[in-house]
Amino acid sequence: MADDHEHEVSQKLNPRAPVLASALKEANHHDNSAQGASVKEQLIEACRRNNVDLLHEIISNCKSDEEISNLLNNTTTVMGNHLYHEAALQGNYEIIDTLLDQPDFECDPLNRIEGDTPLHSAIRWINSEPPAQRDFGNALVQMMLEAGSSTRVRNKAKLTPYHLVDPANKALRDLIQKHEYAELNAGDFVDSDPAPAPQSSSKDKKKAAAASAFVDVRQEDNDDDDDDAEFSGSDDEERAEWERRRKAKGR
Repeated sequence: MADDHEHEVSQKLNPRAPVLASALKEANHHDNSAQGASVKEQLIEACRRNNVDLLHEIISNCKSDEEISNLLNNTTTVMGNHLYHEAALQGNYEIIDTLLDQPDFECDPLNRIEGDTPLHSAIRWINSEPPAQRDFGNALVQMMLEAGSSTRVRNKAKLTPYHLVDPANKALRDLIQKHEYAELNAGDFVDSDPAPAPQSSSKDKKKAAAASAFVDVRQEDNDDDDDDAEFSGSDDEERAEWERRRKAKGR
């Protein structure tokens, strides 16, 4: 009886007490659920929430570089996104920076629905943000490019990341074109085979070897007219290089 009386007095003094108690119970339930989440679920949450501390904690529990690589490269969501996609879709610079520092981290995994790379995803995020975010978004893309993300991979709609850029975002278009031109001059070639390309790591991309054919970022493969568009003749050296490639292709 005394307990019932005290409970009644407590409710009169603080009518929100039952509501607060219920909220506290629910919060504790969520905490316990989070603690019981699998490592992969925690990784996905860390990448969505830009939780670098949680990511570091998970990585520190891995016993080898191989285990880290396997965990970070093969964890996917039920929708088929990799960790890199999840971070890129949120514009999470810090978590992406951390992921790119990990051993043999894959720069160009493809998601299941669109066939997008994380670079496609990052550009989709930039397009959804107000213009004030463009400088930050462009800096994110620059970091991804420097780490090895390819601008030449086409998704299921046959679009490269460049194709997705908002035409009003001239700075980002220029950034991607400049990167492509630098790759071309460095002799960076990619396989034009339409079969799914092997997934590449940030370290591998930095040391990329020549493959079989050049794929232009904005044009269809193996099209002589498109080659002519790439090398417009405005520069003698470019024209000479185009002629050399054209002759080599005819052999």
